Amino acid sequence: MADVLDIPARRQPTARPETHTGRIIVISVVAALGGFLFGFDTSVINGTVSALRTEFAASELALGLSVSSALIGSAAGAFGAGHIADRYGRRRTMMIAAALFTISALGSGFAFSLWDLSFWRLVGGLGVGAASVVAPAYIAEIAPAHLRGRLASLQQLAIVVGIFMALLGDFAIARAAGSASNPGWLDLTAWRWMFFSGLPPALLYGMGAIFIPESPRFLVARGREQEALGVLRDIEGDTAPSKVAEIRRSLRTHYTPHLADLKGGRFGFLPIVWIGIVLAMLQQFVGINVIFYYSSVLWQAVGFSEQNSLAITVITSVTNILTTLVAIAFVDRIGRKPLLIIGSVGMALTLGLMAYLFGTAPLDAAGKPVLQGAAGTTALIAANLYVVFFGFSWGPVVWVLLGEMFPNHIRALALSIAAMAQWLANFLVSATFPSLQALGLGWAYGLYAAAAVFSLFFAARFIRETKGRELEQM
Repeated sequence: MADVLDIPARRQPTARPETHTGRIIVISVVAALGGFLFGFDTSVINGTVSALRTEFAASELALGLSVSSALIGSAAGAFGAGHIADRYGRRRTMMIAAALFTISALGSGFAFSLWDLSFWRLVGGLGVGAASVVAPAYIAEIAPAHLRGRLASLQQLAIVVGIFMALLGDFAIARAAGSASNPGWLDLTAWRWMFFSGLPPALLYGMGAIFIPESPRFLVARGREQEALGVLRDIEGDTAPSKVAEIRRSLRTHYTPHLADLKGGRFGFLPIVWIGIVLAMLQQFVGINVIFYYSSVLWQAVGFSEQNSLAITVITSVTNILTTLVAIAFVDRIGRKPLLIIGSVGMALTLGLMAYLFGTAPLDAAGKPVLQGAAGTTALIAANLYVVFFGFSWGPVVWVLLGEMFPNHIRALALSIAAMAQWLANFLVSATFPSLQALGLGWAYGLYAAAAVFSLFFAARFIRETKGRELEQM
């Protein structure tokens, strides 16, 4: 094979860089559809829970296991996705994830018992886990350094939009049928259509993956340098040959990484891998999914009506979307580390305030805190400010860093380990909140505030700024 450095670079017209940017954005949006399905698939079950309890006469334990099966599948999918992406490519991994999403939507919609529903949800979780690995890795590998932060932030934006669309779709379907338990179109129960609603984005994701280019870093790693050169010429123009040579120097060509490549140091993994794992777990330990999984129940528990609680949940979802847009605007200007530090300070203060308000609130006859007068308004403002601080910092920036912080030859595999740890942390936080709530909401939010304080020191001590740096410089 001829060395790519011997191939003369073509001269590009001056207007070409703008075309390159548009193409990169389109490619990144397609990859981020995996994030949309990530958010959609994990949230769509929210509108079906009451109907499933009635339809299958399910106990709370069985229902809880069914709901959480997707999180277990996500951890397994994340663990396996890195090896698949390194062996078969990022695009093929996206296609596999799209197929899993499609199968899960169909199987869940036609489920005849809670147990087979749990199986189909686990299948969907495998797709969620794979998407959580391959999307940030692919976007980081396809995007130029000056755009990488903004484009990688599309993953978090897609996740929160997916959550919002799932909740909105559930609401619309239930309202059209009168209830999630009532018959809908074609005489199928409305909750089944909630699951079927995941089919269009899953199919769109699969078709989109067919038409986007393979990651040039993967192509060079597999010895397909001519293909990598073609991809990079479409993206970076005249600098493509030198970029291929730079990528080659950072890789061990024709080598598929294994877990042994992540080992090193006194604690099993390489230090950079441990930093990625802790970074990913802290994103969950600050309690963000308590706000999204339990917010309606939470606000009812402290005195808000059911209708007002649902309205607060919608406001919170919209707030999360808007603050993610703030991150996209500033992550390549301010940098990753400053955003993390600012977010940690804000989260620690707002979570600490919520812990104080819930911990000192008077209790009703059932032992639940009741926020009276200004305390209720203050808690509501603090909760949404917490989402603001998370939304422009630890929400999107963690995905940006996980996609770019690892060396080229171990990126996908290391990212899969960090993503698996994140899903396990998500499961741990979600599963323990009801027990913590029984002890007192002050204790629950106190623990999340402590995690936010630790995240501040962790970001300040261990996170290195990556703004504007090429992946080969990491």
